[in-house]
Amino acid sequence: QVQLVESGGGLVQPGGSLRLSCAASGSIYRIYAMGWYRQAPGKQRELVATGTNGGIINYADSVKGRFTISRDNAKVYLQMNSLKPDDTAVYYCNARSTIGSFWGQGTQVTVSS
Repeated sequence: QVQLVESGGGLVQPGGSLRLSCAASGSIYRIYAMGWYRQAPGKQRELVATGTNGGIINYADSVKGRFTISRDNAKVYLQMNSLKPDDTAVYYCNARSTIGSFWGQGTQVTVSS
């Protein structure tokens, strides 16, 4: 099993920045990719950014140029700049491993003036 714990969400004004963190524990040696997804009220969960152990990174078009994903062993970060109200959502950390896909509990990000 893999356990994921997120932190760093909160309330920010439009144009502001936040940094999300996610720490993995458990069978971390089985992880081959980590990333971030988000779910806004009334919408489906969607990919924000993912990165593989081999360095392949994928961003949603809506966040390209504003968000940056980075990895540090069993941790993954999401630097979010130039935030917009449309970025408001619960952000979930995800780890893909040889024993399955695992999710964190989610952290709320609210962009509002």
